[in-house]
Amino acid sequence: MAPPKSDWEKQMIVLDGEIRRLEAEFNMFFAGRLPRPPWETKTRVAALIKKHDNTYIRNTADRFRFESLQSRYQKFIELCDRQLTNRELGRPMFGARRPEPAASPSAADDKPQQAPQAAPARPAPVETVVAFGRDANEDRVKELYEQLAAAKKQVGETPVEYDRVAALVRAQVSKFADEGSAVAFKIALKDGKVSLTVKAEKGEGRS
Repeated sequence: MAPPKSDWEKQMIVLDGEIRRLEAEFNMFFAGRLPRPPWETKTRVAALIKKHDNTYIRNTADRFRFESLQSRYQKFIELCDRQLTNRELGRPMFGARRPEPAASPSAADDKPQQAPQAAPARPAPVETVVAFGRDANEDRVKELYEQLAAAKKQVGETPVEYDRVAALVRAQVSKFADEGSAVAFKIALKDGKVSLTVKAEKGEGRS
C-alpha cells in the first residue's frame, strides 16, 4: 500500500497539473483551436509559482522537484512569448518557410490560369520540457510520451511506441543518476522533424 502523500507533494501535483493544462491550452491556441491565448491559466500558474518560490523548502528533494517545475514553466513561457511575437510580426515559426509570391500571369497568355490551392499550414508543435529527478517516475514517463506523441502527430509523423520511449527514459535517467545528475527531456522541432533531446546538469546528450 502506497504511503499517503505529504501536503507538499500534493501541492506539487497540483502545480504540475496546472502547468500541463497551460501547455495544452497554448498548443491548442497555436494550432488554431482556441480564439486567444490562455491568459487566465497563465496568471493562475504564475501565482502558484510565485507562492512556492517565496516558501522556504527545507527538503532537498522537494526543492529540486519545485525548481524543475519552475524551470519547465519559465522555458515554456519564454518560447510562447517568442511564438506570439513571431505571429504578430508575421514571421515564420520554427524555421517555416514563407510562401513564395505568386508569379504574375503573362499578358500574352490569354488562357485563364487556375491558381493552385495551397495546403493549409500545419502549426509547429511548441517546445516542451519534461524534467525528471533521480528516478524515472511513471507519471512523468507517461507525460513525456503523450507530449512526444502529440507533437509527432501534429507534424504528420508516426508516434513511437510507448515501451520504446519508456525504456529510453529509464536508461537515460539511470545513466545520469549514476553520475549524480538529474535530467530533463526536451521535445522540439528540428529540420522539419520532431526531436527528443536529453539534458543533464553536467552536459547535454542526444537521445
